[in-house]
Amino acid sequence: MCFHCQNKLNETGFALIADNPVEKIWWGRVQVAAAMSQFYFTKESLLQDLIHQLKYKGNRELGRYLGKFMGQTLKTSRRFDHLDLIIPLPLFADKFKIRGYNQSTMLSLGIAEVLDLPVREDFIFRIRQTESQTHKTRMERWQNMEGVFDAKPLKEFSQLNVLIVDDVVTTGATLEACCAALLEEHPGCSVSIATLAYAEK
Repeated sequence: MCFHCQNKLNETGFALIADNPVEKIWWGRVQVAAAMSQFYFTKESLLQDLIHQLKYKGNRELGRYLGKFMGQTLKTSRRFDHLDLIIPLPLFADKFKIRGYNQSTMLSLGIAEVLDLPVREDFIFRIRQTESQTHKTRMERWQNMEGVFDAKPLKEFSQLNVLIVDDVVTTGATLEACCAALLEEHPGCSVSIATLAYAEK
């Protein structure tokens, strides 16, 4: 990506700020140690086009490239120094078969390359397909995500500091459901969140 295009991406700076707008999404809902989004999401923007390329056009390498951006930001912030493991937000199996890959995994691999951390996709699973969140209200999004994820009861994960990665966060309903499933099975874990984009509601 050329320097001119990079300048079109509006960085949030949230990784350096405690109690930033992304972290506040989950206040009183689920315990999140730290959270950040790399860029602000706006419609008809370069970032929207990049996310479309990543999710629907098979551009896996773009995901790793953008993940490296995120990794460098996380590395700069001392608020994420404690991490042990990266978990991409899981896709439902049928959607994975259609797409052929998980866009959150591509981002995670880029982050992992910078932070030198393992990426695990065999720990948390999406056990139920959900309707699209796009046109739902905030409350409908939360209700749509109930009981969607399940975490394996593995002793090796009982005390780890986990980073969950996704592409875009809006209301945080999907990520909350994922975190809740993990913490229900492993209450000793510490969970942080990193997303490529933050879409204000």
